[in-house]
Amino acid sequence: MTYLPNSKGQMIFAFAGSLLAPAMLFTDTAAANTTFNTSKAATNTTSNTLMDLYKKSGIRMGGWINGGATFNPSHIDGFNGPVTFGDQANRFQLNQFNVFIERAVVAEGSKWDFGGRVDVLFGTDAIFTQAYGVPAFDVNSGQPLARSNWDLDLCCASTRYYGIAVPQAYGEVYVPIGNGLNVKVGHFYTPIGYESVPAPNNFFYSHAYTMQYGEPFTHTGALGNYTVNKNWALMGGTTTGSATGGWDGGFDKQLGNWGGLAGITWASDDKGTSANISGTYAQTSTRSNEPWGLYSLVLKHRVTPKTNFVFQHDHGYAGGVLLNGVPQNAEWYGINTHLYYDLTPDLSIGMRAEWFRDRDGFRVFSPGRVAASTNNQGLSYALGAGRFGNSTSTPADYYAITLGMNWKAARTLKMDWKAMKQFNVRPNVRYDNVDALHGATYKPFGGHKDQVVLSLDFMLPF
Repeated sequence: MTYLPNSKGQMIFAFAGSLLAPAMLFTDTAAANTTFNTSKAATNTTSNTLMDLYKKSGIRMGGWINGGATFNPSHIDGFNGPVTFGDQANRFQLNQFNVFIERAVVAEGSKWDFGGRVDVLFGTDAIFTQAYGVPAFDVNSGQPLARSNWDLDLCCASTRYYGIAVPQAYGEVYVPIGNGLNVKVGHFYTPIGYESVPAPNNFFYSHAYTMQYGEPFTHTGALGNYTVNKNWALMGGTTTGSATGGWDGGFDKQLGNWGGLAGITWASDDKGTSANISGTYAQTSTRSNEPWGLYSLVLKHRVTPKTNFVFQHDHGYAGGVLLNGVPQNAEWYGINTHLYYDLTPDLSIGMRAEWFRDRDGFRVFSPGRVAASTNNQGLSYALGAGRFGNSTSTPADYYAITLGMNWKAARTLKMDWKAMKQFNVRPNVRYDNVDALHGATYKPFGGHKDQVVLSLDFMLPF
């Protein structure tokens, strides 16, 4: 097993310690009081005071557990083709055991406020969530690159599929200017797109190609949010630490490559309809001034009190990337739609349909885990040695349709255990099909052009 190097450990725990400092102070106070007065009444008073101070500090700890299994009769290599995050066929996987500590800022009023958040994620989703924005080889020249050491290989080499990610570690400040400005500085989830990495934020177990291959997961840099009025909000920031245009950057490589991200959101007066357009733009890396950019359009509409519709369109661009030994411009784009209906307060059904074009075979890989986790020596952080050549890609159109439900089982069964109230079960069925461009033949789904995947996962917030 590979252990956390001191430098990374100090960085992570120092940041967490800064958030915990008030709680540590309160603990020291409690210890001192107990030394001088060990009576039961004094101890209870100290404990109550400690809890009151802790609550007033605004510090909160929590997390969630997400795991599931898939059934795929088409598989031959243990994977569901390019489908992620539930990418392992015919087996159970613990996707996310995520814990966080945060102090959310009070985002209103005339006073400054300070906070921050640190997330640590263990599970099979870690490899998709780590700061892998510095790839094994330079996308423009093909030269080997040293990948980011932020969280790519923190632990668990002996377990193959499992790892640790630190997808968020940022400080936050509320600045009382105008209607109030919120600023994050550090490493944080991208605000772009509709689906996101944290399991509680998504209806389905699997993800759309748009999210997995078309968008960034995280950024390192600074991000500001400003509410203009009840209908309009603005977002903007700067990114660094990445050799893929500001996507999925860390703190230790490519720090000279600065880029930007921005967005604008409109919402109706009743918040039943909204439109957001956001995107990124940067030079690809410190070695290349070729452009790398993306825009994403997300429309949401509450059709009825129980029915919600989402439309998303993404378009990405990378200049001068090396494909089959020839530099050329690459593009990827697509459309996906979501429709959700609440049958009861505890049971919802949903459908997602998607078309995604990887015009140049630059973005979608099968299996996706192999491409995400391999260094320039052919060593896979997730799978060991000798798997780099097993990841394939080709210019193609990808089609997918997913049907599923979310069932708050504990609430339906009237279980009184408070910890189980948000227990969520998500059965899904997904159909994928690929159509290779330019008359090529491509069979990324276990030697087939299509596949059906059945899945069942659970989610337990705490």
